[in-house]
Amino acid sequence: MDETKQLKFWRIAAIIAICVLIAVVISYVMLVSVKKDTNDHKVTNGNETLSSWSDEAKAKKELIAYVEAVTDEGSADYIPVEDRIAVFDMDGTLTCETFYTYYDTMMFIDFCLKDHPERVSEELKDAAREIEPGYTAGEELARNFAKAYAGMTVSELYDYAVEFGQKQTESFNNMRYIDGFYLPMTEVVKYLYDNDFTIYVVSGTERTTTRAIVDNSPISEYVSPEHVIGTEFEVKVKGHEGEASNMDFKYVDGDELVFTGGFIQKNLNANKSIWIEREIGRRPVLAFGNSGSDTSMMNYVLDMRNPYRTAAFMVVADDDVREWGTQNWEEKSSGYEEQGYVPISMKNDFIKIYPDSISRSDTQYTAPEADEDEASTLNSAA
Repeated sequence: MDETKQLKFWRIAAIIAICVLIAVVISYVMLVSVKKDTNDHKVTNGNETLSSWSDEAKAKKELIAYVEAVTDEGSADYIPVEDRIAVFDMDGTLTCETFYTYYDTMMFIDFCLKDHPERVSEELKDAAREIEPGYTAGEELARNFAKAYAGMTVSELYDYAVEFGQKQTESFNNMRYIDGFYLPMTEVVKYLYDNDFTIYVVSGTERTTTRAIVDNSPISEYVSPEHVIGTEFEVKVKGHEGEASNMDFKYVDGDELVFTGGFIQKNLNANKSIWIEREIGRRPVLAFGNSGSDTSMMNYVLDMRNPYRTAAFMVVADDDVREWGTQNWEEKSSGYEEQGYVPISMKNDFIKIYPDSISRSDTQYTAPEADEDEASTLNSAA
């Protein structure tokens, strides 16, 4: 190659190299800009999405700081999308639990005493009448729930839970039972979902009932049915309820799945951590609860063996004006902080709890009474 051609070749090569370099620089600048815009969006998204929260709320600030850190690829705390798992208790954390008690307990009372008294025993009716504010929602009551719904298909219980949700609660004005979701906590679920967290609801309420509640709530698009973990009642194929093992028969086209009245487990305390492990198979990084029965779930998330940065938040029911909260903030918050949880004050951290149309009623609780037929029977017996 002569000298002239050589010079021309190197000029062209230099021009190509410069063009490639310019393209690389432009691409890099655009990538940095996109990342910056994304990060800016996350900051804005946190403050805007959590609009029902006070800007002074420590819990809000800590949550936003946490989410920004674990979603920033340049952060040492970055968590890959597949491992961004958040678990929420439902009653008292996402929803109102002071109707004077939980959604599922109020549903049990109405099922036994108003809607389907013909389907339950006198013992179950007595159990429903005895429930008063402060009643412990433990395993004994859950066993009664399982007995009450014996013979119902899974679909029938789901539909009844949805139907019950349309009823007005006496504890609040203009509130159906299904309307009891806290606006600020609904915003938390959306905020996490928008930042690529997978959301699980881990509830002490029976699983089918929990699914019905979640599916008809403001968080329905953020929590899929397979991401609901709850208390378990025994289910079998109709016609085989009395057979000892499900291995002794097969499901065929047209079969119905029914509740047998049997009880498997109440999803509280250690059961929450066990069932999270069994069903999710990964340790969550975020947890939200409101009571001692959620602490096992919290501690499972915060366990030092968790490879990621973690956080746990506890809702404190200390608002006795807009809600029926009776908890002492100073006592509860200090106790939670000692355990490594971030406390949330409903009174001070929530600008709004419910939509403006909903307010606390003058009376929270009215004792259930026997219906007219039952009263007539009792009077005749006397």
